[in-house]
Order: sequence, then C-alpha cells, then structure tokens
Amino acid sequence: MWRLTPGQALACREWDGEAVLYNDLSGSTHLLDGAALDLLHALRDQPADADALAARLADRFDAGDDDLVSLIDDMLATLAGLDLIEPC
Repeated sequence: MWRLTPGQALACREWDGEAVLYNDLSGSTHLLDGAALDLLHALRDQPADADALAARLADRFDAGDDDLVSLIDDMLATLAGLDLIEPC
C-alpha cells in the first residue's frame, strides 16, 4: 500500500499532458507526466496498492492489465524516490 507523504502540500501547474509540481515539504520542484499526476491524485483520495490503482485508472492508461500493474509499480517506485509517496 502507498500513500502521499504526510505533511506536504503539493502545488501543481498542468499543460499539454505534463505538470510542474512543487513540494513545500522538501522544497523540490518536479516535472511529471500526466500519468504520474493521475497516480498522485488517486493516492490523495486514499492509500492503495498497484492493483487497486490499476483498477481505478484503467481508463486513463493505454495498457493491458498485467502491463498496467507493472507500469504503475514502476511509477510508484519513481514517485517514492522523489519523496512524494511512501509505503503504508
């Protein structure tokens, strides 16, 4: 299970399938694609694992079920590396 890192306020600007995201907790600014931003929004609603996220976001991604879970696992690892999410 994953969740947004507690205590952070994420300010975001989106355009053309990309977003600039500022994390006030770390002071870092990140350039994310729309898919990563969709994951963050989904985790803002409630913690979830890759399977649950794949079910929630299947209509937004162009991938088969197994590929989608793998893709989401990779994105979750990337977002965790940016300290935007954490395991729970």
